Amino acid sequence: MTAQTLPRRTEVPVDMTWDLSSIYDSNALWEADFIKVSDMLPMIKSYQGQLATSAATLLEALTLVDNAAEIVGRLYVYANMRSHEDLNDSTYQALADRVTTLSAELSSAASFTTPEILSISAKQLDEWVDKTVGLKVYRHQFDELNRRRPHVRTAEVEALLADASEVMESSDRVYSLLTNADFKLPKVPDAQGNEIQLSQGNYVARFLESHDRDERKRAFEAMLGTYNDYKNTFSATYSARVKADMFYARARNYENCLHQALESINVPVNVYTTLVQTVEKNLPALHRYLRLRKKVLGLSELHMYDLYVPMVKEVDYKIAFELAREKVVEALAPLGQDYVNSLQQGMLSRWIDVVETHGKRSGAYSWGAFGTNPFVLLNYQESMDSMFTLAHEMGHSMHSFFTRKSQPFQYADYTLFVAEVASTCNEALLTDYLLKNTDDKALRMYIINHALEGFRTTLYRQTLFAEFEMKAHQAAEAGQALTPEFLCSIFKELNQKYYGAEVVIDEAIEIEWARIPHFYSSFYVYQYATGISAATALAKQIVNEGQPAVKRYLGFLSSGSSDYSIELLRKAGVDLSSPQPIQEALDTFSKYVDEFDSLI
Repeated sequence: MTAQTLPRRTEVPVDMTWDLSSIYDSNALWEADFIKVSDMLPMIKSYQGQLATSAATLLEALTLVDNAAEIVGRLYVYANMRSHEDLNDSTYQALADRVTTLSAELSSAASFTTPEILSISAKQLDEWVDKTVGLKVYRHQFDELNRRRPHVRTAEVEALLADASEVMESSDRVYSLLTNADFKLPKVPDAQGNEIQLSQGNYVARFLESHDRDERKRAFEAMLGTYNDYKNTFSATYSARVKADMFYARARNYENCLHQALESINVPVNVYTTLVQTVEKNLPALHRYLRLRKKVLGLSELHMYDLYVPMVKEVDYKIAFELAREKVVEALAPLGQDYVNSLQQGMLSRWIDVVETHGKRSGAYSWGAFGTNPFVLLNYQESMDSMFTLAHEMGHSMHSFFTRKSQPFQYADYTLFVAEVASTCNEALLTDYLLKNTDDKALRMYIINHALEGFRTTLYRQTLFAEFEMKAHQAAEAGQALTPEFLCSIFKELNQKYYGAEVVIDEAIEIEWARIPHFYSSFYVYQYATGISAATALAKQIVNEGQPAVKRYLGFLSSGSSDYSIELLRKAGVDLSSPQPIQEALDTFSKYVDEFDSLI
């Protein structure tokens, strides 16, 4: 019996870590910027009651607020990404707490701006924008404010809402610290009897993808059993998140939490409900895939812990990070030399933190701020799934890179609605590249299996999650207490609906909702499903049309939030106001099922 533990950060080669010194070379420089913003707060407040007096005054105030917000963005990502290197290190936890407070203070100080701008007539604003060069950049923001007019409160109420934000958003931070720092997962015996430390990073890639069924089951029960031990804490934390959503929805005069989440980015609510309805109509395609999985694995019955293991036992696809990086570059060549050059430069310039280490935040993300490089956190496991995660997160990063390169600060970010499009498009292009570059039957089956799992986990599973969020919020809005028993019952019923026709719904799965950190960014996960739908269509256009489609796509990547998300995607060639892209993605899933079936 041997024990395997995660390495310390100091044991990892420097070139496998990100270089956050490009944001701040020292904590002293971070402190200087922190003080600078603190000193700007009284200056911002001094403009209260003055914005309607002249175009010049309005421009001065908005410029000051934007300058402060730009610095806070850098302060925030630096402190939090440093803390994610080791969540047991209190130094950067303290910095993250301080900048969270500073961000709330900035929001409070600037809270008067929106109601005061709305006190100016639309006609007057148009005249000022036309005559004042510096205000022209705010035209789309002013249009957006006018659209949101029914949901903006008085300056006093806006200040109170801003002051409440730190408390209202605290459930996310509590959840992160609980699951990444305080949470103690057990060691799990592998097929050879070695005691392997179970972690958030190796749960799927190391255990659930194992071809040893007993090993999969042990890890499944150990992971979800540990979450079940804390079910009361998790339900209380998630209930606090939902109650915060309800508070904001009421405070801003929205019909409900879902309406607030979508209306704030100008997405019709029926986009969400149409997604759920369209996916549910296509559950028979999922059930056919599950029957195929059961057949290929040679199982008399399929359990929830059997859903991730590759169906092709002959292929043991292990890939070192350096080789995965090269393959991702080659796969994205259809996007043109400008894209590829920027991609290569970023991946070789320490944008990426690669290795899972002791205390490091689990999962993967791309993050950054205006004026910084985009950065990627990975917990790389030398698997095909990790290679796809690299392509996925670099899609986010390149979206951020081109947007910040092309847009001013005011529009240098993109909405959640389009956030998963570039990342998932990269995955589709990587799948296409891998299939075109192998005639090996077993490997082709392995790649198609991965693509099928991408659709299952991104389109079907995320829609299941979206339905869970919708049901939980609706129940809370109707006065239902979100007890652990109630939340578990919702989640188990949904798994029964989606998987029950072909899979044994193990009791342990009912607590899996507690493992989903994205539930603390309410109504986010549905965008993975709409994102894969848009990305599937865009990747197909890029491969089939070539340069015209690439030009439209790079225009989308460079547009940030300079227009409404629905319109940006429409210009790129996809209309998500209709169910068509969702159905086309589901048809692609069915096509892969057919191809896999023919190969066996």
